[in-house]
Amino acid sequence: MKHSKLKLILIILLFLLVGVAIFWFVFRDKQELEVDSVVSLIEEQQEFEDKIVSKGYTIDDPNVILNPYEISPLTALIAFETEEEVSPTVTIVGEDELTTYSHTFEKTKEHYLPIYGLYADRENEVIIEYGEVKKTITIKTEALPEDIALPTDVYANKEQLNNELYFYTPSSSGYTCAYDINGDIRWYLTINTIWEINRLDNGHLLVSTDRLINSPYYMTGLYEMNLLGKIYTEFSLEGGYHHDYFELENGNLLVASDDFNNDAGTVEDYIVELDRKTGDIVKTFDLKDILNMEDGKSENWTAYDWFHNNSVWYDKNTNSITLSGRHQDAVINIDYDNGELNWIIGDPTNWSEEYQKYFFTPVGDDFEWQWSQHAAMITPEGYVFLLDNGNNKSKNKEDYVPAEDSYTRGVMYKIDTENMTIEQIFEYGKERGSEFYSPYISDVDYLDHNHYIIHSGGIVYVDGKNSNQPAGFSDNTTLVSDTVELINDEIVFELKLPTNNYRVEKMSLYTEDEKFEKKEAKRLGSLGKTEVTSFKFTPWISAKEMDDTYQEHHIEITKEIDRLVVKGKFKRGQDINIVLNKGLFSNYYNVKVSKKPYTALCVDIFTEEETENGIVVTNYINDEGLNGRYGIYIEIDGTLYDTERYVDF
Repeated sequence: MKHSKLKLILIILLFLLVGVAIFWFVFRDKQELEVDSVVSLIEEQQEFEDKIVSKGYTIDDPNVILNPYEISPLTALIAFETEEEVSPTVTIVGEDELTTYSHTFEKTKEHYLPIYGLYADRENEVIIEYGEVKKTITIKTEALPEDIALPTDVYANKEQLNNELYFYTPSSSGYTCAYDINGDIRWYLTINTIWEINRLDNGHLLVSTDRLINSPYYMTGLYEMNLLGKIYTEFSLEGGYHHDYFELENGNLLVASDDFNNDAGTVEDYIVELDRKTGDIVKTFDLKDILNMEDGKSENWTAYDWFHNNSVWYDKNTNSITLSGRHQDAVINIDYDNGELNWIIGDPTNWSEEYQKYFFTPVGDDFEWQWSQHAAMITPEGYVFLLDNGNNKSKNKEDYVPAEDSYTRGVMYKIDTENMTIEQIFEYGKERGSEFYSPYISDVDYLDHNHYIIHSGGIVYVDGKNSNQPAGFSDNTTLVSDTVELINDEIVFELKLPTNNYRVEKMSLYTEDEKFEKKEAKRLGSLGKTEVTSFKFTPWISAKEMDDTYQEHHIEITKEIDRLVVKGKFKRGQDINIVLNKGLFSNYYNVKVSKKPYTALCVDIFTEEETENGIVVTNYINDEGLNGRYGIYIEIDGTLYDTERYVDF
């Protein structure tokens, strides 16, 4: 009997406790505010497309929408209907024949004509023709942003050139944009996409998203879009995206990614194959399983960024993947099926004996190894083509070549994998000396046999002298980006910009089957589940009000389409946790107070001001695994503060 009464009392107390907790949780939510939501580009474009209609519009009174998706200012969309099926030709009038662009669209009665290549701050003349109809439309554009880079020097041998444009991506911040052969900007994006820009087999562009997954430059994934800025698919990857990708014949993407949860704490040594149809990761390559992390160290080697992969290239003929490890001065080739190492290009100094068999023996005259290279590829002839940045030009510190005596070059090697010999068959840049020296980023492109682009995109001067450090590491810097196009070893085009640019791709404005499709965008893949530092039973939470803490720590809390974003200013050494409470339980997420928790370019050095006043850090909590409403708290050095905000997942 006593046990029954005790059991009954315990049950009543438990119900009371649960009831009080639920009452408190519900009541507390009534006092809170929902965090502000950031509308994604995909969500925005659904609203924009409501304005894109052809019904009721004619060629005499068309629906002209400038910058229809509000991220591509030098584009427009012209919509109208015709009684009969017609095939309109659009012409965007330029300064001359090679800067004028035309395209003929397929036959239809409903017409949605993408207009690319408008000039900024000008009344652009656009001509639409079909049958006996010829209609001229004037489209007025706004001025370019004040901080966009304009050429300081342009050379163009127009007899050797066509009307394709040069598409540039910035080194970190800036504008992804395209220049014509006169050096005029004819297209740019206002969102901050970086890394590779290229055209997929279906004619769409593939660029990085504009959202960080980790500092300093690891992005959440990739946007498949057109030049209007319309996104067809957003691909999210748990390890994010950096530097490069490659489209396979089956449409899948090989992507330079990361495994942020690996035991070694390393970055830029992980390749994934992304299924384009599902967004799933179907294959992975972990370079720690292939190479010794301690071998072949360059000056930039660090324990967490030991390889620093900056390019991905698949070769069908050998069923292999070629990768570029900047921090080992090594280009490696691995088998696609099993990931086994095939060969290494680079100076074998400081490599273990077990790897010596994978290196080549140089033959021929004027041979040089590459250093801190980028953009390694296999040409149709089977040659290895890459951008040799030229940092130090030695593995031995006592033999380092200073920046003012160095040079960057595009170089092509012919390799014999049976006899393991290597021969240098082309180079450009050495003759330019230090004026063409770029200690980081940069690119080469193969356009045709004996037709190449050599892009020295990261030239840096400090106090007027060449620097070995990337932009942003010193004051009083001058930046230069120098792009050269060669045909049969002769310069046919050169463009210099007062900035640093990662890559350059030469592409046409319109594809052969260019068309506009008003279809709903897809979101594929996942950012993964954010690791919970600790999970606690918290039936009653005692927390202080934020009051001045919001301003003191510059707290900002927003909700994106797939994650919670919390920003705050904290000092190094502080113990910071974001706490999400739901009912009787709380998730604790520890915040790293670090300038660059996953950096490829420098160590985590704080200035005196930053040490004293702290730095702004951003923490992301992905929605995967979370469901319902959570109260948001911030714990600072053991003291819990109520933000009086909640988030719905």
